[in-house]
Amino acid sequence: MLLPKCWLRFLVVCIFLILSACEQSSWNNPYPPTDANKNILYTAFSNRPKHLDPVRSYVSNEYELIAQIYEPPVQYHYLKRPYTLVPLSTTEVPQPVLIGKNGDTLPGDTSSDKVAFSIYEIRIKPGIYYQPHPAFARDSEGHFLYHNLTEAQLDKIDVPGDFEQTGTRELVAADYVNQIKRLAHPKLNSPIYGVMVNYIVGLKEFAETLKQANDKLAATKTDNAATYLDLTQFPLEGAEVVDRYTYRIKINGKYPQFIYWLAMPFFAPMPPEAEQFYAQQGLIDKNITLDWYPVGTGPYMLTVNDPNYQMVLERNPDFHGEAYPVEGDPGDQEKGLLNDADKPMPFIDKVVFNLEKESIPYWNKFLQGYYDTSSVSSDTFDQAIQITSQGDATLSEEMQDKGIKLITAVQTSTFYVGFNMLDPLIGGNKESTRKLRQAISIAVDYEEFISIFLNGRGIPGQGPVPPGIFGAETGERAINPYVYDVVNGKAQRKSIEEAKRLLAEAGYPNGRNASTGKPLLLHFDTGMGGPSSKALFDWLRKQFDKINIKLVIRSTDFNRFMDKLAKGTAQIFWLGWNADYPDPENFMFLLDGPNRRAGKNGENSANYDNPEFNALFEKMKTMDNTPERLKIIQDMTDIVRRDAPWLWGYHPKGFSLHHSWYYNAKPNLMANNTLKYKRLDPEIRAVKRKEWNQPVLKPLYIILAVLLLGLLPGIITYLRKEHNPITNQKKQSDDS
Repeated sequence: MLLPKCWLRFLVVCIFLILSACEQSSWNNPYPPTDANKNILYTAFSNRPKHLDPVRSYVSNEYELIAQIYEPPVQYHYLKRPYTLVPLSTTEVPQPVLIGKNGDTLPGDTSSDKVAFSIYEIRIKPGIYYQPHPAFARDSEGHFLYHNLTEAQLDKIDVPGDFEQTGTRELVAADYVNQIKRLAHPKLNSPIYGVMVNYIVGLKEFAETLKQANDKLAATKTDNAATYLDLTQFPLEGAEVVDRYTYRIKINGKYPQFIYWLAMPFFAPMPPEAEQFYAQQGLIDKNITLDWYPVGTGPYMLTVNDPNYQMVLERNPDFHGEAYPVEGDPGDQEKGLLNDADKPMPFIDKVVFNLEKESIPYWNKFLQGYYDTSSVSSDTFDQAIQITSQGDATLSEEMQDKGIKLITAVQTSTFYVGFNMLDPLIGGNKESTRKLRQAISIAVDYEEFISIFLNGRGIPGQGPVPPGIFGAETGERAINPYVYDVVNGKAQRKSIEEAKRLLAEAGYPNGRNASTGKPLLLHFDTGMGGPSSKALFDWLRKQFDKINIKLVIRSTDFNRFMDKLAKGTAQIFWLGWNADYPDPENFMFLLDGPNRRAGKNGENSANYDNPEFNALFEKMKTMDNTPERLKIIQDMTDIVRRDAPWLWGYHPKGFSLHHSWYYNAKPNLMANNTLKYKRLDPEIRAVKRKEWNQPVLKPLYIILAVLLLGLLPGIITYLRKEHNPITNQKKQSDDS
């Protein structure tokens, strides 16, 4: 009789669970139920960041984090177009004072050849404080609590949040000067040192001074000693403190683009206390470093750093406050973009970045309401977007039914395939290797790529400068004559026969070495991987196969790939570049020889070094936007088109989606610190999540009914026996 009782208990439990499920909003919620109505933005990342130190970071996925934490002097207005700089920590946007060769002050429109120096005097606002951090914690006598940690203290520490006490202090001008000095620190290898050494007065000599001091410090270092190099002890002519809230930057000559650099994290403040705190060897051994745990004055601070799972930003309780813009472009008011005018920011309390290596899981969670925004990948394009008869992109009915919004924008970005010009097979300025690169440029069909992988969301590149930036070509001049023919005023890619002819002239007839007869084998190095990349790799191989070149894919993780670029060991690679500021210099410097990556730590990943191009770049980069500057840019474009250090790739059209509860969404292609402007309505989100994720219980009901029908005869027999008088009498007799 025990078996039927067990089955009865089982059925009772099943019924209880099913009825309980009816009371739940969803079974697939990846977040704690207690967070359902909290003011938390959910997003994701696919590649783990490598550097979170603002003097070292120069990658978009890292800027997505550090730009919310660190505050440079100025920022871009969130709503206004064209892009306009406005104060962030400063009282006003600084304007340079031009100094002539005789020491006299010159008008602002003076030509660069007459200017000896430009001086920026920058005054910051008082009352700005750093986030709470153990680096600032002091005892009652003013001594730092954690700048000389003992072994016993270190045993209790795994992350900065493990420290019992934190502190803060006011931002001062010296912190900005300290950060500028860090550009030359021999151990930091800032990617813009190669650029800034040409401008900031005395930076090169300062770097040599620091190197000598660092070598001396290393020679006297013991195993557990701190390795802190106190930059405040070394003066730098090009960056000096005027008073508590004012500092001065002195640059060589005239460089109008320098003001844009002041909107980037490279020029955000860095408190010496943080450097000294993180220099302790015990913390370094635990990977608790400034490069991994930022210290800033911005609206958010990093509270969880687990790049294999999750990164979390939370509201900085010591944030000085900032108001949402009160004016924007025409039409912004009607779009609701000024509904929060003059309200205090940030609006969101917490931002959770989850690791999502594949696009489909991210997309499905977005549709379920578990991510607040999403891009549109090729895999999801047909589900999200429909193209009208006029060729315009609109949302599909499914997206409209969910209240999802679409934003599109032509991006000031370029994606390209680069050739390592240091490579003996594919690089160099010889006529043969130049023709080899030209042949490949014709064979790799970017029109086809944009159609297959981007659903038409892009423009084939014709040179380094993207549309919307001064110097971008128009008309027939916009067509690269080494890759395209002009047919009826439009670009038509040259034939594969032409590519094969160039390949033969390069010494590889039919894809084989004319001297040895061996097939030409090239290597494509990439940080991409996984199933989602297979189609792309197959397509690339097919492009090279057109001219009988065998392409081998060498895939690794992103950080190792970047190391290969830094060492100059990659052969062919794929990279992208987002404009740091709206000026052609920011794209042309990617091909400037002195800015090459290998050996110089610059951003010229192709290691292209053409003296003619370099000379024109030196002249162009400091000029105002005049017809003369335009002519120089055109000449530079002609040179690199001929030399073909890149396959010019494409300029993307951005499509982004967001849910109805996500507000103040406007593309800003220059600013990185845009999280503070965004606002959510968590209550609407909770309602929609419940509506879109109701558990489907019908199959469970069917299973339960089948079980009941199957067990019904046994249950009836059991009940009959239980109520049979003879059986009960026998049972009582047995008990007695």
